[in-house]
Amino acid sequence: MKEKKRGMILGSFVGDAMALGTHWVYNTNVIDKKFGRVEQYLDPLASYHKGKSKGDFTHYGDQALLLLESVCGSSGFDRMAFARAWQSFIDGYEGYRDKATQTTIENMSSAGDLLESGSSSDDLGGAARIAAILYAHSQDLDTAIVAAKYQTALSHNNPEVLAVTDFFVRLVMRVMAGEKPAAIISDLIENQFKNTNLAESVEMGLASQGKDTRTVIAEFGQMCSVEAATPGCIHLIVSYENNFKEALVENVMAGGDSAARGMFVGMVLGAYLGIDAIPGEWLANLNARKRIEELLASLD
Repeated sequence: MKEKKRGMILGSFVGDAMALGTHWVYNTNVIDKKFGRVEQYLDPLASYHKGKSKGDFTHYGDQALLLLESVCGSSGFDRMAFARAWQSFIDGYEGYRDKATQTTIENMSSAGDLLESGSSSDDLGGAARIAAILYAHSQDLDTAIVAAKYQTALSHNNPEVLAVTDFFVRLVMRVMAGEKPAAIISDLIENQFKNTNLAESVEMGLASQGKDTRTVIAEFGQMCSVEAATPGCIHLIVSYENNFKEALVENVMAGGDSAARGMFVGMVLGAYLGIDAIPGEWLANLNARKRIEELLASLD
């Protein structure tokens, strides 16, 4: 279980770092011309990530690391402790602030209730931060679901984003217990999520298994919204269930909001295949690797 947990959380961070170079580049021809096939970390091409370097995180990964620090400091997820840490972090953050972040921090400043200030954004990125919660609460599904939904709602208080959070908590917890991702996904939409908007998105992803990834994600949409990004995540997970590296390379090559997709795909496949499936070069060149390892050691 420990190696699956480590694969899960480091896979999520690697998924974000791999995406930094081409994050929010929607024209895939630009990716081809500038980089060719992306199989290593790159300095960011888009202006959104000024000051970042290869091996760094996007703002999603930075917030995921903040969550890990908060979980370690509280010996588990503490809703108010994370809210206070998040507000303080964003107040001084020099990286990119997306609309959800800006809206939430403004609400916190004006309303004063840190726990009820989340934006209504339907972006997947708010849900993508959850790996630290799954690491800390890997033995308690109910606690993990509640905690993960609270952390998501802090900045993305949207029913569809919360449903995606719930879905991926259940998926990852069962993957860490030894089940196959594709089988779990099918079971979840037949049971807990039957006849929901999420089930429709997931079914689209399942139906695309084995098809050309760039084409499929272009059809679903390269955007940040859960409606576009969720089927893309499912496609990548089931199409590359046994190949961690290929899944994240194909994710990056598809363009758009590859960071949020990459965090979920890396989390699921890292949990399934274990840490040995993550390319050693990617782990070695992850700039926050030492800090992450120190934090994980305090939880073990």
